[in-house]
Amino acid sequence: MYRAVTRHIQVSVKPAFMEDQSSTSIGRYFWSYTVEIVNKGDETVTLRNRHWKITDGNGKLHEVRGEGVVGEQPCLMPGGSFTYTSGCPLETPQGIMVGTYEMENADGERFLIDIPAFSLDMPSQTRVLH
Repeated sequence: MYRAVTRHIQVSVKPAFMEDQSSTSIGRYFWSYTVEIVNKGDETVTLRNRHWKITDGNGKLHEVRGEGVVGEQPCLMPGGSFTYTSGCPLETPQGIMVGTYEMENADGERFLIDIPAFSLDMPSQTRVLH
């Protein structure tokens, strides 16, 4: 489990290699990742946008930006949480993901929170530090 806390908002990520959705013979490797966002602060916040940086084992960077996550812009009251699962294909058996969420509080202030860097490693591969 990978974890980061920014402005009392905790983001935890758990990646998993999806062998049944991968075709290693043609260079397609697929991971799912489950993200839990917990509001440990005292203000209500809404997740407005996401920004991912995905780097494969060859150092090739792919950036993804968009509104919300999995088609939602969850609102987190103090003590509230939101969990979702998504996926990421790569052309290499390892990589790394890191990013930010843009949050908005009730006063309309927007700010970024960190998504922790997490490693995507095929279980049978030697782990490589990125």
